[in-house]
Amino acid sequence: MLENFVANLAEWILSISNGEIMWVAFYAGLFVALMTSFGAMVAIFAKSLPEGGVDFALSFAAGVMIVAAFTSLILPAIDITGSFMPAGIGIALGVLLIYAIDRFLPHEHLVKGYEGPKSMKDKLRKVWLLVIAVIIHNLPEGLAVGTSLVYNLEVGLVTTIAIGIQDFPEGTVVSLPLATIQKKRLQPIAMGVLSGFAEMAMVLVGAYFFSLFAWLLPYGLGLAGGAMLYVTVKEMIPEIYRGEKGDTLITLGFFLGFYVMLFLDSMLG
Repeated sequence: MLENFVANLAEWILSISNGEIMWVAFYAGLFVALMTSFGAMVAIFAKSLPEGGVDFALSFAAGVMIVAAFTSLILPAIDITGSFMPAGIGIALGVLLIYAIDRFLPHEHLVKGYEGPKSMKDKLRKVWLLVIAVIIHNLPEGLAVGTSLVYNLEVGLVTTIAIGIQDFPEGTVVSLPLATIQKKRLQPIAMGVLSGFAEMAMVLVGAYFFSLFAWLLPYGLGLAGGAMLYVTVKEMIPEIYRGEKGDTLITLGFFLGFYVMLFLDSMLG
C-alpha cells in the first residue's frame, strides 16, 4: 500500500510536469520552500511555544538528515557503480565544500556565536548573520532533493517529503529566535521564507546540473550526503546539546526524526 502511494505520486507528478525533470524539481523545491515558510509563521505565536521546542525541532531535523544522507544519497551512490570510490570521493567533497563555506562565509549561531572572517563580523547585522547560518544548513538539503530526483523519481519524492517535514520545524528555528528579541514579527517570518527559497534554488541547481552531467551523479549523491552529515554532526548536534537540561527530550526528538525517515524510506519497499 505504501509502495503504491509513492508510485502513484510519481506517476501524477510526471503527468503534471509533462515528464520534464526540471518541472518535477520545481514542484519539489516549492514544496520544501513552503514547508519552511509555514514553519517560520510559528513566530507569530512565539510567546506561547513550550520551553525546549526549538531544540526538539532541531533534533528532529538532525534525525531525518542522518538517515536521509545514507538511504537516499550515499547508498544509492554506491549502488549506481557498485563501487565505494565515487561515493567516497563525493562525501569528501561535500564535507570540504561546507567546511569552506562555514569558514569563509560570515554567519552566526545562537550558541557558538560568530564564525567566518573576523573582518566581516561588524559589517553585517546580527539578523542577517543568523539567516546566513541557516541558509548554509539548507544548501545540502536542497542539493539532496535535486540530486535524488535525478537518480530515481520515487527515491527523490520520499526524500522531498522527509526534507519538507523537517523543514517545518527548521523554519521555526530560523524565525523564533528573531521573534523573541524583536517586537516586529514580519521580519523574522520573511527571513524564514528567504531561507526556504534559498533551499528551493539548490533543488533546481542540483537537478539541472546532474541532468546535464549524469555521469557525475554518483559523486553528486555522495557530495550531498557528505554535506548533510557535516552539517548535522558539526553544527546541529553540538547546538542542540549545548545545555545541561532537556537531554531526554532532545534525544527523543532525534529518534522521532530518525524513525520518520526510516518509515518514509520503507515506502519504497
